[in-house]
Amino acid sequence: MTTTLDYPFPDLPALGAAVQLVPGLAWLRMPLPFALDHINLWLLDDGAEGEVAAVDTGFCSDVIKDAWKSALAGRRLTRSVCTHGHPDHLGLAKWLESEFGAPLWITQGEYLLAQLLVAQAGPFTTATMIAFFARHGLDAERLAALEMRGNSYGVGVPHLPATYRRIFPGDTLRVGQHDWRVIIGYGHAPEHAALYCPDLGVLISGDMLLPRISTNVPVVSTCPDDNPLQQFLDSIDRFLELPDDTLVLPSHGRPFRGIKERVRQLHEHHENRCAALIAPCREPRTAAELIPVLFERDIPDPHQVMFAMGEAIAHLNLLQHRSQLRRIDEAGLTRYVVN
Repeated sequence: MTTTLDYPFPDLPALGAAVQLVPGLAWLRMPLPFALDHINLWLLDDGAEGEVAAVDTGFCSDVIKDAWKSALAGRRLTRSVCTHGHPDHLGLAKWLESEFGAPLWITQGEYLLAQLLVAQAGPFTTATMIAFFARHGLDAERLAALEMRGNSYGVGVPHLPATYRRIFPGDTLRVGQHDWRVIIGYGHAPEHAALYCPDLGVLISGDMLLPRISTNVPVVSTCPDDNPLQQFLDSIDRFLELPDDTLVLPSHGRPFRGIKERVRQLHEHHENRCAALIAPCREPRTAAELIPVLFERDIPDPHQVMFAMGEAIAHLNLLQHRSQLRRIDEAGLTRYVVN
């Protein structure tokens, strides 16, 4: 087993430039307006010469639209295969369909949730999220910042295709000369699709396996008792079935080899974070009070607060499911305490 991660491609692609990694597969790197400032997208040869399929689309912005036009000069885009519905992955699916005629391929769970979030339908609203975080102890100032930020999902994904091609768990997608097996993962998103090609020895891992940062794993307001962290850990264990020399293409960070070591690191990381929460919870604590414990810093930025709150609750729910903590709901607040 590889005990350190290997990064075989040290040079990053320039904006709008497609860099070939293996025959028939190219790497695009697009900017993001967040602390996590980039996303990796992938072009797969798909049929006749000059025909390519995209894996993920990028955030909706004019800069990325221009970069796509540059990257696709002289090529025909056959389809957009989206790993999941977060704005940096799905944001330009409608535009790529309108501009280049590329239909969207995605799992049903991701497509339907995206439609609900864009429409702010039923409980899938910013207001519901804010009320959920308030119950978990988030202070008035940071709640106000989230309210002022509004429906940030709709900024990154202003429109969606009216139709899509549904991807199922275990599907084999034929793209050009190669077969890609769909590996569904949970915890980060409802129905995240990673793609594995045994012929090329490549895993397009999306956000399920990142080399340097840990994937955000949140509890969301519409499923408050969920245990997404356990779902995530169980999901990444499925990657252990793949050869350890598989080239992993993550959505953030550089391509790497060393699946087994990275899965081990992530298990260790989350176990350490869970262990760190036990001592403070000898007295009842809210998730908001535990953010500095979990992340070892305060987090004022609204975008990062959203991630931090969801992930703090995920760790606490995991400990509750393990019967190490119990939840107390009283006086409009949710707290956790050692059993």
